[in-house]
Amino acid sequence: MGEVHHARCLCGAVHIRVDGPLPPGDACHCSQCRRQSGHYWASTDVPRDAVTISGEEALTWYQSSEKVRRGFCHSCGSFLLWDGPGRSKLAIALGAFDTPTDTHIGKHIFVGSKGDYYEIADGLPQNL
Repeated sequence: MGEVHHARCLCGAVHIRVDGPLPPGDACHCSQCRRQSGHYWASTDVPRDAVTISGEEALTWYQSSEKVRRGFCHSCGSFLLWDGPGRSKLAIALGAFDTPTDTHIGKHIFVGSKGDYYEIADGLPQNL
């Protein structure tokens, strides 16, 4: 049996299964992720065909721009998914996964929009 990872929302209504390893994640500091999550948002991009979602009836999609929609549980509000139509991968919140994840943050993105109340000091690559 191959590597399997499980994620879920806070109330457990939405479950996500990923068959295969979790690639290194991104820490997104854009204003939309900060507003929706309350800080920066960490996610990993996994191939769509490796993802199985149970409890989709509890999943609500918010179209945050022409190119992006964000998936959250409408019961507990957990922000779980980031989806760009036409992408071969789906971004899943790293904080939603059961441990061990066997992955790490690989880079910071949209750091030009980061909050002014914290510093990024981990030495990882940063993209504006």
